[in-house]
Amino acid sequence: MSDRGDTTDGGTDDLGATGASELGATVAALTADDIEPARRRQLLTRMVGQARVRGISDLFKPRAAVRWMVDTVAEVAPHIPVRDLDTLRRHFPGLDDAALADRLIRNASRTTAAIGAAGGGVAAVEWAVAPTLLSAPVLLAAETVAVVAVELKLVGELHEVHGVELPVGGSQRAVALVHSWATQRGVNPMVPGVGVGAVLGTAARKELRDMLLRRFGRNLTTLGPLLTGAAVASFLNRRATRQMADQLQVDLRRRGIARPAPPSALPGPPTGT
Repeated sequence: MSDRGDTTDGGTDDLGATGASELGATVAALTADDIEPARRRQLLTRMVGQARVRGISDLFKPRAAVRWMVDTVAEVAPHIPVRDLDTLRRHFPGLDDAALADRLIRNASRTTAAIGAAGGGVAAVEWAVAPTLLSAPVLLAAETVAVVAVELKLVGELHEVHGVELPVGGSQRAVALVHSWATQRGVNPMVPGVGVGAVLGTAARKELRDMLLRRFGRNLTTLGPLLTGAAVASFLNRRATRQMADQLQVDLRRRGIARPAPPSALPGPPTGT
């Protein structure tokens, strides 16, 4: 049984088109860590359908697939629900900061593993039905974006736990999360807040593109025969999420704020005194 997680779908202010807004809501729902496997497969299948509706037709070409993923991550990032520290402590009472960070990483790793398993399950069904190859690249791109969304949520919540401030506002916060995820470093408060498109038009866009290309290539395992692809994708997603979080925490620990443990996490008085 997973620990409690947010299922907030997010707003629609940052996405003009209805289709893009719906895609953002689907991705936001996929980031929750308390979804039943059948519901996760349903959401991933819906995401693939939403990608098709948006005119995705040339994702057999790797460059086109990566370009679509970069654009989609930029679109959905403002919709990703990031819990603040007070909310996290309500959801996970009695944990000090180190234990809370470990719990968030564990849950996110399980979630990305579950997305890999769901993608493999969808792929197994798709391969059993012709003409399935047309949807395979879309499935891979959708799975990659969903995994990145989970990790962006984790990035934001680890910043909260370590006391490293995130920018206020959906667009500026999204920029910070994307850049932090791509570089695996904490948010730099000296970088002025600008729009997602502006930042992703600079060197950060190349970093994001390179990271997505590696993830997309890894997710090719999802298309393995039957459910073997699901098992491999699940394992690789879990490992990659943990590696990303461990690397990020090295920087966050150096820059974060040391806080006392919440009262419920402190040891009680010795017995017999």
